[in-house]
Amino acid sequence: MRERGPSQLQFWFLALLIGIVAGFAALGFRKGIDGLQAFVYGTDDVSRLHSFMTSLEWYWIVVIPVMGGLVVGLILHLTTGDGRARSVADVIEGSALREGRVEIKEGLGSALASFVTLSTGGSTGREGPVVHLAGVISTYVSKLIRADGITGRDLLGCAVAAGVSASFNAPIAGALFALEVILRHFAVHAFAPIVIASVAGTVISRLEFGDVTEFVLPADNALVFYVELPAFLLLGLVCGLVAVILMRSVFWADDVATHLSGWMKLHPVLRPAIAGLVLGGIAVWFPHVIGVGYETTSQALTGSLLFHEAMVFIVLKIIAVAVTMGGRMGGGIFSPAMMVGALTGLAFGIVATAIFPNVSGEETLYALAGMGAVAAAVLGAPISTTLIVFELTGDWQTGLAVMVSVSLSTALASKLVDRSFFLTQLERRDVHLAAGPQAYLLALFRVAEVMRAKDDPKGAAEEACWEVVESGLYLDANATLEQAMPLFEAGNEVFIPVVTLGGEDQPPELLGALFQVDALRAYNKALAQTAAEEHS
Repeated sequence: MRERGPSQLQFWFLALLIGIVAGFAALGFRKGIDGLQAFVYGTDDVSRLHSFMTSLEWYWIVVIPVMGGLVVGLILHLTTGDGRARSVADVIEGSALREGRVEIKEGLGSALASFVTLSTGGSTGREGPVVHLAGVISTYVSKLIRADGITGRDLLGCAVAAGVSASFNAPIAGALFALEVILRHFAVHAFAPIVIASVAGTVISRLEFGDVTEFVLPADNALVFYVELPAFLLLGLVCGLVAVILMRSVFWADDVATHLSGWMKLHPVLRPAIAGLVLGGIAVWFPHVIGVGYETTSQALTGSLLFHEAMVFIVLKIIAVAVTMGGRMGGGIFSPAMMVGALTGLAFGIVATAIFPNVSGEETLYALAGMGAVAAAVLGAPISTTLIVFELTGDWQTGLAVMVSVSLSTALASKLVDRSFFLTQLERRDVHLAAGPQAYLLALFRVAEVMRAKDDPKGAAEEACWEVVESGLYLDANATLEQAMPLFEAGNEVFIPVVTLGGEDQPPELLGALFQVDALRAYNKALAQTAAEEHS
């Protein structure tokens, strides 16, 4: 297998094995958070943590997130070079640019940090750490069998599908999430093994929790008249704007925190602790912002909140998520997006049903549609998000309302950010995946790998190279074709000299020349391979 690659039967067996391991990892992560949260806060029912926290002394509500932040800061400082917890965006980058591999040490450290964050009051979700932890598992297997790029990406998709399925008891959505968000294509050859892994992860989850949905909805959730559908179109637009506000709040908080940390010369370990202090201060008055937020989401989906409560919780949850992520505490964005969406939908539904009572269903239907609409816009994944909403609630009868809202919110939000929260994160790091393979493939090729050496018989003459260098046109050997192609576009040069730059008093050393025809040939070959993989 290491020499020739796995056969189809061997690959399906690997998919099953990875699915089982990733499923157990997701299950252990979830159970571990529940156990540590119960121990830290002293409650037997973590599903009603917000209600329990009203009986705690205020100083415990503040101290616990601060101590958790200190531990998180220490973990990330020791395991990562930049103090940043790895998440879904890094898995997408690994799929596109690193042959399906992610960072192992940093990934394990990030999972541990997010585990502490979610157990001590961080206002994020568990899906981001689970996805990256699944990527660590598949990366280990890929390195073990020396998998090529296609095999490595498929194994990554299998692990992610199993992790998501085990986390949410959602096998269909787990498989489609891996294809739509991580691999970003629906190749037929990848579908069967990913489904196998997704089912394996779901079976592990159901052996522990049973075949139950995450949320229980009212029995009378249904559209009253099709004339009500325009209201869900409007809800989709509102949710798209709310999703953009949520995403930009996180990015703004990260920028502000980074600026203030540099200005104050703050040690990286203290940044999550300060975020924990702010979270604790908010939670003293509004404990609903603490943790994943499923209790508040359930209240929204069952219509147990008033209009002004829903509006206040929307604002506070967005602030809490921005503080948690801006403080580099770790965690995912999907669960917070669902909570914000459910609250947005409920608030919208209360208004809509009050204005048009004779042609309106229950406001809880709007909460369900809003939950899917905001989450889909944040993830940039309308298909898998729609399905995960159905699987989390068990309500397949309200598909029209959810699909209409999801489609409009995703279309609007994708125009105001770089398609999704994750792809915008990557754009902020100068990793350009949002525009597709034609935009990022050039960054995969180093100039030194494509150039013709100076002693190559078909290379450029040394004198001609130095003439071009003296005119100020040259490339460093470590540059990529992404930097080289604009230089060819700007001029009429057939080749560009490649040099290594010495110190201030040392002249550059000529290594060879990059010919435009060679750069185009490498680019076209990469495009053809990508197209072949996506349509295989």
